[in-house]
Amino acid sequence: MPEKSRADLLIALGLFVVTCLYLRIFYNYTKFNPDEGLILQGAERILNGEVLYRDFFSFYTPGSYYWTALLFKVFGNSLLVARAALVVYGGIFSVFTYLLARRVCSRWAAIFTVYLLTLTALPSAFVYLHNWDSTVWACLAVYFAVRFLETPNWRFASTMGAFSSLTCLFEQSKGGGLVLGLALGFGAILALSGNRKFKLQHIGAAGAGFALPLLLTASYFALQHSLPQMLEAWTWPLWHYSSVNKVPYGWLELTPSSLQEIHAATWPVRLGIIFILSPYILVPVLPFLALGFLGLSGYRLRRGQDNRDVARYLVLVSGALVGLFLSVLIARPDTNHILFDGPLFFLVLAWGLEDSCVRSQLWNTLRPLATLDLLLSFTALGLALLLIPLHALIQVRTRRGTLKADMADSALEELQARVQPGQKIFIYPYQPLYYFLSATFNATGYEALFPGMHTPEQFDEAFRELGSARPPVVLIQPSFPEVMAVYWQAKPSKEFSGQDPGVLYLLAHYRPCKVMMTSHSLRFVFMVRKDLSCAGPL
Repeated sequence: MPEKSRADLLIALGLFVVTCLYLRIFYNYTKFNPDEGLILQGAERILNGEVLYRDFFSFYTPGSYYWTALLFKVFGNSLLVARAALVVYGGIFSVFTYLLARRVCSRWAAIFTVYLLTLTALPSAFVYLHNWDSTVWACLAVYFAVRFLETPNWRFASTMGAFSSLTCLFEQSKGGGLVLGLALGFGAILALSGNRKFKLQHIGAAGAGFALPLLLTASYFALQHSLPQMLEAWTWPLWHYSSVNKVPYGWLELTPSSLQEIHAATWPVRLGIIFILSPYILVPVLPFLALGFLGLSGYRLRRGQDNRDVARYLVLVSGALVGLFLSVLIARPDTNHILFDGPLFFLVLAWGLEDSCVRSQLWNTLRPLATLDLLLSFTALGLALLLIPLHALIQVRTRRGTLKADMADSALEELQARVQPGQKIFIYPYQPLYYFLSATFNATGYEALFPGMHTPEQFDEAFRELGSARPPVVLIQPSFPEVMAVYWQAKPSKEFSGQDPGVLYLLAHYRPCKVMMTSHSLRFVFMVRKDLSCAGPL
């Protein structure tokens, strides 16, 4: 076990420090990704006294909201605090990827895998999302599952259960997949090896560890008179989000302009681009390789062909990966969502570099070439990702910290110039990050409101809240349907006639004043209430 080796512990510490130093380069760069604003603005609402599900809507489980609110309470209310947490997460990912890989892999293979992970996973989506929070807990759950496999006792069992429960409370689909995968792994070990070290008291300890965070969460929301709303929100994605937010497996989000540039390039340039992007082609293959490892290691465990400890480890961890794979398939199976689980899926790469995990004469011959290809392609992609924040020279001053971007964002500048901190506004249909960065609040309980996803009843509720609050300012993004044609496959539901109800309502109550461009050439229209002047005080 690497925990008993001073050298391995020092290597793990070194990987943590080096990873954090590397990710520090990305920490204050922003693309104004609207998804990042969901958790940040929700945490801000909680600090302002609101209760999730009762006072504002979300279909996420509550963990990330309250965890982020705690970070803001302790370290200050800034985007840079959330980004600093991401840097630390990256260090944690490196440590646990190394410790888990080191159990069956050489040091060079474990370090090499951490190198590939550090270059691509977080840098590909360096935005503060519930996906990264939940992956931290998933890594800890798998780690303690392995520790329990090695040394069955109630402490490791209960800790494994607790971290699995926290994964559910930070992202329900990932947590459910993880629990299913761990059950699959342990069940396969019991069936294939006849391992009798697991006892009923261990199952009870794991169950108690899993139940405690859920019971505490349910008790809190029951005291806040919002338990029914919480349970309804947790199941809401099954009927609304998943049915419209489907993309092909391994979907890589490329804008039409990027695709046009690739098509217009010469063949040598195209081949270079394909080589740089090839890690994004490999990443969706990793879950299938995990499924192969589960079958192969299960067969070897049954036949007694391998070191039994190695075989059990591979069955358990690959079982967990298969469970996570199922959760990605259910939610949104694009490349980014597979990368969100990269700290665990990249273990497959480490296993593929070891003779003890893959015994094949052909693969032994190809392994050096495959290793060289991984080194060159992941390094090329890492450099491409690194150049983005290094070349971002525009300083963006916000009320939540000074950031850097590729270009100025006139919509955010106008919002901060015209609207006072703490004021209620409304942005339609989706840019919650503006609320957070401008220190304003949404006049409704919906940070996002999509005709293709939200119901007519939810639109009516939002309109009632707007009528009651009468915010002086709203922002509309008229180009939103074109944007979502690239990033989202939703279509208006049958309840809507084809006209956007949000646009119709806002045009009836607000007057357009100014068209503004964001940092990515997206248009927002600044509007004021019809009884106000565009040039007057707000």
